[in-house]
Amino acid sequence: MDKKVSRLFAAGAVAALAFGAAACGGGSDSAGGSSGGKIGLLLPETKTARYESFDRPLITQRIKQLCAKCEVDYQNADQDANKQLSQGEAMLNEGVKVLILDAVDTKAAGALTAKAKAKNVPVLAYDRLAEGPVDYYVSFDNFNIGVQQGKAILAGVKKGGDPKRGKIVMINGSPTDPNAADFKKGAHSVLDGQVNIGKEYDTPDWSPDKAQSEMEGAISALGKDNIIGVYAANDGTAGGAIAAMKAAGFKKLPPVTGQDAEVTGIQRVLTGEQYADIYKEYKPQAKTAGEMAVALLQGKKYPQANKKVNNGTADVPSVFVPANAITRDQIKDTIIKDGIWKASDLCKGDAAADCKELGIS
Repeated sequence: MDKKVSRLFAAGAVAALAFGAAACGGGSDSAGGSSGGKIGLLLPETKTARYESFDRPLITQRIKQLCAKCEVDYQNADQDANKQLSQGEAMLNEGVKVLILDAVDTKAAGALTAKAKAKNVPVLAYDRLAEGPVDYYVSFDNFNIGVQQGKAILAGVKKGGDPKRGKIVMINGSPTDPNAADFKKGAHSVLDGQVNIGKEYDTPDWSPDKAQSEMEGAISALGKDNIIGVYAANDGTAGGAIAAMKAAGFKKLPPVTGQDAEVTGIQRVLTGEQYADIYKEYKPQAKTAGEMAVALLQGKKYPQANKKVNNGTADVPSVFVPANAITRDQIKDTIIKDGIWKASDLCKGDAAADCKELGIS
């Protein structure tokens, strides 16, 4: 991680500590001035490992640190927008005071944010910017993530020669997720004119199985010897694409991108099956969400939300957390150093020898 990013994290840590001190003062609560309250947490799906492994526990932990009497009501929508609407309505009827919403479908989520507004319940959009009345938003610079993915796949393809010698396949994320659209735009801003894009797909529900089927179709249409790179929007879709290429008998896998630094994704980067991943700082994102939620509960402002993003209704005060592209040689000084995964999580099976080579133990 470069010095600029390190300074950003240091500044963020100071801001978080300052907020924590303010939130913890002046009340009878042992971990915050608030007398408590119920905070609703709605996450979109379980196919992506991050939500259950990182987001849910880290958000809950930060809320509890700042407000010991606060209760977190959690539900996961399993990629069903109607189910998420029902879950949110139930939370509102049960008296949640703040709603943290990571929307399955950001347009459909407008109905829920409107219902929350009618009950005077503030909404914090988490990771994906929902439509309708939203008080705060915390996410990553998703266009820049796409730029980094595009640069990574271009660098990988160039290692084999002329980047226009063959075709690139683009397997984007879900069409209902605006983040996926930003990733795609960012990637195209780098790749357009630099490579030949042979096939491109938007993958419903971020499904690895659907990504595998899409890649199978691309192989049939383009021929396996003509595919020199695969832009996959996250680790799940990367896994599906790689499975399709293995089944098709690729002698050598072309460079493949990913995102989310899942165990399987990082293991593939270690072994060389996947060229690059995007390491997103879940810890500061989740902690920021917890701090924002407690601030909303206490009727306070979150001063670090000093950016504005328009969601079609209003300019929403926002915080963006850094994310960085990583390749094989950077895993030790990022994923391992920051404690996202332990060596014991990664260094199994085919990845064990690569860990030893890289000094990961």
